[in-house]
Amino acid sequence: MKKVLVIEDNNDIRENIIEILELAGYTVYNANNGKAGVELALKHQPDMILCDIMMPEMDGYGVLYILNKHIETSTIPFIFLTAKAEHLDLRKGMDLGADDYLTKPFDDMELLQSIESRLKKKELQRKFYSTSLDQLSSLVTNLDGMAELKCIINERKIRVFKKNQVVYYDGDKGNGLYLIVSGRVKTIKMAEDGRELMTGMYTAEDYLGINAILSDQAYSDTATAVEDSTLCSIPKDMLDQLLTKHPEVGREFIKLLAKDIREKEEQLLQLAYNSVRKKLADVLLRLYRTRPKETSGFKVSREDLAAMAGMATETVSRTLSDFKDERLIEKTASLITILDETRLAKMKN
Repeated sequence: MKKVLVIEDNNDIRENIIEILELAGYTVYNANNGKAGVELALKHQPDMILCDIMMPEMDGYGVLYILNKHIETSTIPFIFLTAKAEHLDLRKGMDLGADDYLTKPFDDMELLQSIESRLKKKELQRKFYSTSLDQLSSLVTNLDGMAELKCIINERKIRVFKKNQVVYYDGDKGNGLYLIVSGRVKTIKMAEDGRELMTGMYTAEDYLGINAILSDQAYSDTATAVEDSTLCSIPKDMLDQLLTKHPEVGREFIKLLAKDIREKEEQLLQLAYNSVRKKLADVLLRLYRTRPKETSGFKVSREDLAAMAGMATETVSRTLSDFKDERLIEKTASLITILDETRLAKMKN
């Protein structure tokens, strides 16, 4: 039987939830304040936690923050119970790592479906990791360091970031490293005139935030999900311990950082010296070569292409039309398919 912890200070709401869950076959623990909820979570390690935001002793944000600090509770799916008036504060909760939220009042089916959905995603987590961890085998040559890195990642929970949801902002404190399990994430810098310059496009098996972690600085750009994506967050304190114990892991991360810097240098040279057609051709090829292998094309907005190529959106539109007329690409809405990779690669400057 799956175990659910309910942390809610309103007696009527708490008792109603308990009754619904017990009828559905769950084992239920409950607390009427945040402090007692944390104690129950650490003691029983439930499969799911439902938690109100505004409570005495400790609010829901404090509960989630503390539970994320304990490795035995950090991977437990966490759903906030929130009143409509608190809806605008949910950003804070999701940034702390909450998996979902339910707005009160909610009906029985809404509650049960939300719990079942999150429990299913928890079961799929190991399948996500099995693929990612196999790919990590080339990262570390030392078996002890590799085993420990795998253990750290396997013990963290994945977070789902919806399309256009921000992973972190430029200037935020670098609290951890992100491994992309699935999907795509872009990083951008904002110019003084408000224009975006895309500094990178990352896909499954890529890491975000290596620079901030190794330099102990704030994140130097803003990372945003381009499509629905799943990411694993590895806290800085865990990484620090690993890097101290296994220096070879740090050396491999430095190699990844150097590769990322080299790619950014090449991008700057292209922005400075390449023609409009050459810049856009290079961007299209870069996106094409990092697309999921099972797809023939990739989706990208005009705005993102403009940010990557350092061009105006109107110029992007005209150049894409030219490429389409020349049978270099096929374009349907935001889906682009490369028809002649060789000619794009040999585009004259």
